[in-house]
Formats: sequence, structure tokens, C-alpha cells
Amino acid sequence: MPAFTGKEPPPSKEASASSAAENLKNVKHKLIVMSGKGGVGKSTVAVNLAVSLAKKGKAVGILDADMHGPSVPKLLGMSNLPLKVNDNERIEPFVVAPFLKIISIAFLLRDPDSPVIWRGPIKMGAIKQFLEEVEWGALDYLIIDLPPGTGDEPLSVAQLVPDPDGALIVTTPQEVALISVRKSINFAKAVGLRPIGLIENMTGMKCPHCGEEIKLFNDGGAEGAANEYGIPLLGKLPLSVSIASSGDSGSPFVASEGDEDVAVFDAITERIVASVEHEKET
Repeated sequence: MPAFTGKEPPPSKEASASSAAENLKNVKHKLIVMSGKGGVGKSTVAVNLAVSLAKKGKAVGILDADMHGPSVPKLLGMSNLPLKVNDNERIEPFVVAPFLKIISIAFLLRDPDSPVIWRGPIKMGAIKQFLEEVEWGALDYLIIDLPPGTGDEPLSVAQLVPDPDGALIVTTPQEVALISVRKSINFAKAVGLRPIGLIENMTGMKCPHCGEEIKLFNDGGAEGAANEYGIPLLGKLPLSVSIASSGDSGSPFVASEGDEDVAVFDAITERIVASVEHEKET
């Protein structure tokens, strides 16, 4: 496998898209998870969506496209693992569970605290290799976790991923996040990605003593943005101790049973599946 040097000029968009299409020809659905700003729980949503789909028996891959802050391995309890290359010089994704595979730039870092100091062309080259050279096999869903914003990585993914089903946009109720989420929606539309819907995270929390719901931010912002742009609000996730601790422990919260938060997320997953698979059929 060639190293991620970025010294050679990247091939044309058309050639890269063609190679990615060949490599991903056995992937039925491709979902891009994005956010306008950091800190809204985008990667937590991406990872738990992948696990939720795998629980339903779907074959799922998750591509961590955040070159500077890859967190998917940590969220899945797979930190500090080396990248694997098979005898055919193909990149092997790690198998997390019977139905879940993962690839991340974090597997290339000798030290997890090492910064990735790359310019745009090098990052585009890394994303290109993950799309063209990873041995994904047959998948029902490929989840692509983008870094926040609308810069190099989101643009590269939008240009290179063949026939994407669309984008899931994660936000919080904060007005500063909602300002950014509008940019994400407009970005998706500008590059030809269907905005599948919004997911609001950190909506509120229940007091551990009295059970009363505490609204940490203004309410109704996500509904307003969804209505403004004519896209669905797929669901709201609370700010929850179980969700936060599951990320730190590397055990996605949807893998547990009987939790109220799991039921909320399962409903979000069902709405995504219904939207994506119905859209594909029509």
C-alpha cells in the first residue's frame, strides 16, 4: 500500500470517483454524518447508528474521515491498533462485531497524541485510499463520519463517494450550533447531497434526584431549522450520563438493553432506514 505522502498530485475527480465506485460496488447504502461545528456529538451519533444498524443484522462499515481528530476507534474501544494490509496490498478494516467493520486514520498513528499536520491534498489522498483500497466487502451500509464544518474532508467525500444516499446532520439546541447547521444543510445541497434529516443532541437532561427534565438550551431551534429547509427532524437525544460514560468506556450505549436512551435512538435508526431504503426503491 502506498504511504499517505501527498507528494504526488491527486488524480482527477472523475478517475477517483470511478475507482471508488468499483471498490464500493457491493455497498448498498452510503450515509454521511456531518455537523456545522464541533462538540455536538456527531461521532457519537455516527458510531451508535452503525452499531444500531448492526444490531438489526445489517452489514455495516464505518469510515472515520476526521483526519485531525479521529475519535471513532476510541468510541468503539479499539484505540492503539495498527493498520492492517493483506497479501493483495489491500487495507483490511477491523472487525468490531459480526456485522460491523471500521477504518480510521488513527490506526496509522504510532502515538495517539501525535497531531496530524497535513494540508488539503494529503487529506484528500488519505480519504481517496480509504474509499478505493479498503477491503469493505459486501455491506448494507457504509457510515462516513466527517469532521465538523464544510472544508477539505467534507468536500472530498462529497466528490468521491459514488451515489451517496445523503447526509445526516447533527446539532445541539444552542443557537451557535444552529447557525452552523444551516451552513451544513446548504453545503449538502450545493454538492448534491440529499439532507436526510437533522438529529438534535443534548436536548435536555433529567435531574437524577427528582426526575424533572432540565432544558440546558433554548428549545425548538432544531424544529425551526428543519421546517425552514423542509427536511425531517429525525429525533432528539438527551444529555445523558449513560451516553457520555459509554463513549469514554468504548462501549456504545445502543449495545445495552432496556435503556430509555436506546429506545430513543432505535426510533431514530428506524426513521433513517425507512427514509433511505424507500428513497432507493423509488
